[in-house]
Amino acid sequence: MTRIQMENGAAKVVERLLCAGHDAYVVGGCVRDALLGKAPNDWDICASALPEETMALFGEENCIPTGLKHGTVTVKMDGGFYEVTTFRMDGDYSDGRHPDRVDFVKNVCADLARRDFTINAMAYNDRDGLVDPFGGAEDLLVRRVVRAVGDPMARFSEDALRVMRLFRFAARYGLEIDAETKAGAIALRRNLRCVSGERTREELLKLLAAAKPSAYLPKEIIDVIVPEMETVGGAAYEQLLCAVDAVPADGELRLAALLSALCTASSQTPAERVIKRLHCSNKTMNRILLAVKGALDDYQEEDGALHVRARYALGRHGMEAVEDMLALGSALRSPEAAGRLERFAAHARMAKAQRLCCSLKELAVTGQDVMQLSGPGPQTGVVLSALLDAVIRGTLQNERGALLEAAAQMAKE
Repeated sequence: MTRIQMENGAAKVVERLLCAGHDAYVVGGCVRDALLGKAPNDWDICASALPEETMALFGEENCIPTGLKHGTVTVKMDGGFYEVTTFRMDGDYSDGRHPDRVDFVKNVCADLARRDFTINAMAYNDRDGLVDPFGGAEDLLVRRVVRAVGDPMARFSEDALRVMRLFRFAARYGLEIDAETKAGAIALRRNLRCVSGERTREELLKLLAAAKPSAYLPKEIIDVIVPEMETVGGAAYEQLLCAVDAVPADGELRLAALLSALCTASSQTPAERVIKRLHCSNKTMNRILLAVKGALDDYQEEDGALHVRARYALGRHGMEAVEDMLALGSALRSPEAAGRLERFAAHARMAKAQRLCCSLKELAVTGQDVMQLSGPGPQTGVVLSALLDAVIRGTLQNERGALLEAAAQMAKE
């Protein structure tokens, strides 16, 4: 019998439910990951117990009614939190994302039958061992394939997000995709339009962070998520996917690579529209747009001018942003263009290593110092910017006395 080493807290919750006469199992992703020898992030539990029976068994003080409508109670045990969900069958999915109703059942196999893929439709306890009515273990460990539970068209019609989850799971574990399952996902891909930007973003970034995502980004799917990509031809898209793989395994940076096809060094507006539609944070949006702009620029200056530019970039955006530009540009650009970008990054690294002044906060004088010379007003910012420019260009030392003298002269003028 297949044995899984459950986390102590999860094992205790399952055992208490079993001792009380209920059926109970750890289920879904934790079983999948445990079979692969990976440590699960979460241990979800399904049981024949109704929510009120679970709360009565563990005590209301140890339970959080996180989703009673759908049968879920979160149980506190040994310092951990474990979701216990009643076996259920789902009703119709009229919105293409959520069941209109759920019906509680007593049979674990009926519960597993509503799940998306066979590798996620397994349950386990120490009494019964692995419950695997759809062959998920063989798909995961032998066939190395992601396959829908039952009819793929039905599964994807129920929840459009499963289309993205299909490719994300395959990419994460390096699995093939069952031909019928893939055909169903492609056929129903336009249902992804009813999925929120947040959920789409979450799945896409996880997919892009996989070891080699290019094999799991079919153009038909990306064109639905990012309609702007329809203008990118098939051959150009394949080249773009090679660049995506070449970027370090960072979902945001690989999204930047994907969206770079819509941009130029002077305009990232199409990418910005996509990022807003995906409801990315401002931090993520700024990172992506800055990386794309920096990666697509030319850096044709001589060393002196390039040094000045690098110091400004370092002061305004930080070294991590410069490294993003380099990583992205190295994947997207020709060796010659990437070499120019490397020179730019080298100047930034040198400035950082030597702790050269690259920003207003690193100047040896402050705004208060300048105001004492010129009085309050917008002139203070103008003088500080002029001082910084002189320091970066090497015409003025970042030394307090020299800066105050220069500031006094500027104030007179």
